Amino acid sequence: MNWGVILFFASLAICVLLIIITLVTLPQLGNERKNFIKMKAQSYAFTVVIGMLLIEMIENVYLTFWTDRSYEGINPFIFLLTISIIYLITLLYTKRKYGG
Repeated sequence: MNWGVILFFASLAICVLLIIITLVTLPQLGNERKNFIKMKAQSYAFTVVIGMLLIEMIENVYLTFWTDRSYEGINPFIFLLTISIIYLITLLYTKRKYGG
């Protein structure tokens, strides 16, 4: 098996595990604070997703109309890993900042 695939799935599994652990520790806080922390982290991750998609769309238009190259598209593995890492980082940051 390719080492890149193994590395990807290992890092994705670590991110998912850390996200689950962080979300499980949130119920110790008040219900409103827990929802606020999750919503803050989700909104920031959503903003990054929209930004990445806008950049990809601009790249697609540029490559299609102003160069002779073709657009290859977004690599879904890298996209998924990037978003999960960003969500994990913002979740940990907002938990530390607003968790008390």
